[in-house]
Amino acid sequence: MDSASNVLLASSPSAAAAVGMGSGGVRRNPTLICTPIMADSVDKMAILMAEAKSVGADLVEIRLDSLKDFNPNSDIKTLILHSPLPTLFTYRPMWEGGQYNGDEKPRLDALRLAMELGADYIDVELKVAHEFNELLRGNKPGKCKLIVSSHNYENTPSVEELGNLVARIQAAGADIVKIATTALDISDVARIFQITVHSQVPIIGLVMGERGLISRILCAKFGGYLTFGTLESGVVSAPGQPTIKDLLDLYNFRLIGPDTKVFGIIGKPVGHSKSPVLFNEAFKSVGINGVYVHLLVDDIARFLQTYSSTDFAGFQSIGAVNCIIRRQNDGKLFGYNTDYVGAISAIEEGLRASQNVSNTVGSPLAGKLFVVIGAGGAGKALAYGAKEKGARVVIANRTYERAKVLADIIGGDAITLADLENFHPEDGMILANTTSIGMQPKVDETPVSKNALRSYSLVFDAVYTPKITRLLREAEESGAKIVTGLEMFIGQAYEQFERFTELPAPKELFQKIMSKY
Repeated sequence: MDSASNVLLASSPSAAAAVGMGSGGVRRNPTLICTPIMADSVDKMAILMAEAKSVGADLVEIRLDSLKDFNPNSDIKTLILHSPLPTLFTYRPMWEGGQYNGDEKPRLDALRLAMELGADYIDVELKVAHEFNELLRGNKPGKCKLIVSSHNYENTPSVEELGNLVARIQAAGADIVKIATTALDISDVARIFQITVHSQVPIIGLVMGERGLISRILCAKFGGYLTFGTLESGVVSAPGQPTIKDLLDLYNFRLIGPDTKVFGIIGKPVGHSKSPVLFNEAFKSVGINGVYVHLLVDDIARFLQTYSSTDFAGFQSIGAVNCIIRRQNDGKLFGYNTDYVGAISAIEEGLRASQNVSNTVGSPLAGKLFVVIGAGGAGKALAYGAKEKGARVVIANRTYERAKVLADIIGGDAITLADLENFHPEDGMILANTTSIGMQPKVDETPVSKNALRSYSLVFDAVYTPKITRLLREAEESGAKIVTGLEMFIGQAYEQFERFTELPAPKELFQKIMSKY
C-alpha cells in the first residue's frame, strides 16, 4: 500500500463553504458532456446514441472513421435524423490518431456534407483547416460550429507555445478551439487549465493519459466548453477518458463550478482508491462545494508547488503524512497522519469485541506483541500508533535494513519477512500488514503462510480491495479475529473529512456508502 501514497489534496471546510443544492442539485457550470460514438455500422451507432441520451450526455461525437462501409450521403442523413442529441462529426485520420487511412479530399468532403445536412458541430484538424475553409468557399451554415483541433500525443508544451497554438487555431477560422495534449506528469495539466481559464474564445482543453484525468473533470471549474464521457469503461476515443457515469455520479460533474474546492487522493497507483466515492457522496449530501479526485502523482513536492492556489485545498496519501490541508487565509500547508488513527482504533475495537472488554479500560493493545509487516509510510504510522498505546512492536520487512531503521526510530525489534514464518515467541500476538501484498489484481498473494498465523489472536490488513484478502481469510480459518482495511479506511476518512470541512463527519452516511463495497 506504500506505493499508493494516498495524499488528500483538500481545502479546509470553512473555505469550502456549505452550499444548499436543493433536492435536484444545482448545475454550476455550462460545460457539456460529449459521448464518443464508435461503431462499425450506422445501426449500432443509432443504439449507442440513444444510450448516450439515456445516461445524461449533452451531445454525441460521431466518429465516422470507425464505420466499416461508409456511404457519406445516406449515412450522415440517417445519423443526423436518428440522433436524439446534438451531433459533432469527426472523421479522424491516422496521422492525427484516428482510423481513416485514405485520401484527404473524400474525408473533407464528407465533413462539409455533414455541415450542409444539419450537423451541430464539425471537428477539423488544424493541419487541414485551411483546405477545409477553401472547400466551403464561405458557405458555412450558421447553425454549425467549427471546432478546429490539435492533438499532441508526445507531451504538453509550455504556456507560451500553447498560447501561440490557440492563436493559430483561432486564425484558422475556429468557432471553438480544441487542444488535446499528453501528460508526462500531473503538473502538465496546470498549463492547460491556465490557457482554458484565460481564453477569450470557447475552448476545449484536455490532457490525455491517466495523469491527465483531472483535466477531464476540472474543465468544468476552469470554463472548458466540453469534456468527453464514454458509455463503457475502457472503450475510449482517446486515452484517459472517464465514463459518463463516473463524471455524473462519482465526481458530481454538474455541481462543479468556478468556486469549487479541489480535494484528492495522491498515489501511484491510485485508480483503485475508493476515497472519491466516499468523499464526493458526502460532499454532495452535506452540501459542500467540493470535488474529490484521483491524483496520479510522481513527485509530491512538484505537485504541491504547481497547484498552489487555495482552491486546491486538501489531499490524502498513505504515508508518514497522509493528510495535507492548505490553510485558506495564507495558503500554508499543514500535514497530519490519520491512517494510524483509523487502523489502531479499528484494531482496538476488534480486540475489545473478541475479549468482551468495555471501552473504559485502557488500550487493549497495552503489553501486546504487535508485528507490523512493511517499513514504508503506513508501517511507520501504525508502528508509532501501537507503540503509543503501550504495545511491544516488531517490524518485519523484505529487507532487514529497512526494518532495522524503523525499529530503531520507534524503539522496537526488526526481523525479515522470511523470519516471520517461524516467529512465535508467544501466543496471542497481533499482526498488521501495511504492504500492498494481496491487493487487486494479485489477490492470490499473502505476506505470510497460513501455518504461521496460528500464534496470532488478531490479524489486520490495510489492503481493502478486496475487502477479505487471502491473509484475512486464512487468519480467520486459523482462529484469529480479523480487522479489514475497510474499517481503517472509514476510520481515517472521518478524521480527514473533519479536517477538510471543519464539520462533523457524517459517520452513518460513510458506513452506508462503503457497505456497497
